Amino acid sequence: MKLITTFAGALALSTAMSGAAFAQTDLTMWYHGAGTTVERDLIIGIIDDFNASQTDWKVSLQEFPQAAYNDSVVAGAVSGNLPDILDVDGPVMPNWAWAGYMQPLQLAEGTLDGFLPGTIGKYNDQIYSVGLWDAAVGMYARKSVLEKFDIRIPTLDAPWTREEFDGILATLKESGEFEYPLDLGLADQSEWYPYAFAPFLWSFGGDLVDRTTYETAEGALNGDAAVEFGEWWQSLFTNEYVPGTSQDMADRETGFIDGDYALQWNGNWVAVNTIAAVGDDLLLLPAPDMGNGPKIGAASWQFGVSATSAHPDGASAFIQFALKPEYLAAFSDGIGLIPATAEAAALTKSYSAGGALEVFYGLSEAQAMLRPVTPGYVFEALEFRKALSDIANGADVVDALDAATDAINDDIARNNNYAVVN
Repeated sequence: MKLITTFAGALALSTAMSGAAFAQTDLTMWYHGAGTTVERDLIIGIIDDFNASQTDWKVSLQEFPQAAYNDSVVAGAVSGNLPDILDVDGPVMPNWAWAGYMQPLQLAEGTLDGFLPGTIGKYNDQIYSVGLWDAAVGMYARKSVLEKFDIRIPTLDAPWTREEFDGILATLKESGEFEYPLDLGLADQSEWYPYAFAPFLWSFGGDLVDRTTYETAEGALNGDAAVEFGEWWQSLFTNEYVPGTSQDMADRETGFIDGDYALQWNGNWVAVNTIAAVGDDLLLLPAPDMGNGPKIGAASWQFGVSATSAHPDGASAFIQFALKPEYLAAFSDGIGLIPATAEAAALTKSYSAGGALEVFYGLSEAQAMLRPVTPGYVFEALEFRKALSDIANGADVVDALDAATDAINDDIARNNNYAVVN
C-alpha cells in the first residue's frame, strides 16, 4: 500500500512538473473592433493559430467599440492597466509612443521588407507598430457619366489637373442632372477630415505643420499655398458643388449609388458594395493634382506592444506571426482593405492581377502620404477639422487658418515642442 501511495505521489508530482514546464505565459490583447463580426473572426483565428503553434505564449483578446477605444487606452495608461498587445491608428501612434504608452517592436531583421510604407509605424527612428493592411481613397465615378459629358478618364500617370477638375465640377453642375457634382463625405466628422481632405492641402503645397521641425504650423497651415487651398475649399460650397457639413450620413452612403452625386471621394472599404450596385460602369480613379502632385492619405490600424508589457518578446512574437501573407490576404478578402505586401495581394480575390480593387494598391504605392508623424498630430487633426468646417460654413479663410495655426503653435509650446523624454 505504501508503494502504491509513493508511486501515485511521484506520478502526480511528475505530471505537475511537466505541466509547469510547458505552461504558456498569458498575454493580453486589446482590439478596437468590437461588434465587427468579420474582423473579430479573423483576429480570433490568428490568435488560435498562434496559441497552437508554440508552447511559450497564450494570447487572450479583449474587444472595445472603436468610438471608445482610444479613451480606454488613455485610461489604461493612467491606471497602469495596459495590455501586452494593442492596436493603434497609424497617425495616433507617435502620440502614444511619446506619452510612454508603447515600446518599440522586437521583429526579426527583414520582417517588413516589401511592406507598404503606410503600414509601418515609425517614430523617432524606431518601429513601434505595423499594420496588416492599409487604406486608400479614390475618386468614384461612372464611365457612362464621364463619356456623356466628354470628360477625360484620368490615370495614375496623368491625373486630372486642378483646372481640369474645377471645369469638370462646373460641367456636371450645369448639366442639372445631379443633386451635387461631387460628394466629399462631410457627414463623417471624424478622422475622415484630416485623412481625406489634408491630401488636397498637401497637393496645393501646404500642410498641417512644418515637417522640417514639427515645431510650428506657421507658413504651413496659413501660408500662401494653404490660403489658396482654403479659398478653393470654400468655393466648393459657395458653388454648390458638394454637400455641406449638415449632410446626412444615409445620403453619404447611398448618394453616389443612387445617382444623386456624379462623383464621390471615398475609401476602398466601400468599393465592394459599390461594385455590387454599380457593376462594370464603376471607375476608381486617382486623386487630382492641385499643383504639387496628387496625394492621398496613408496608414490605418496597426499592432504594437504596450510600454508596460512584462513580455515584449512574446507580444512581438505574436505580431510577427500575424504578418504572414495568408493572414494579410485573409483580412483583405474579409474587410476589403489593402494587403500590406504585393505577395499577400497576389493571394487575394480583389487585389491580385486583374482584381476589381487592384487599382487601390497602385494608388497607395504611388500617391500615399503619411499624416504628420508627430505626437502633436492628435491636436492638429482637431484644429484642421474645425478650420475646414468653419470655412465650409462661410468663415473668412485667412482668419480660420490663422486661428488653427495659433492653436497648434500654442499646443506645441505647451508640450515643449513634443521633445522626446528619455
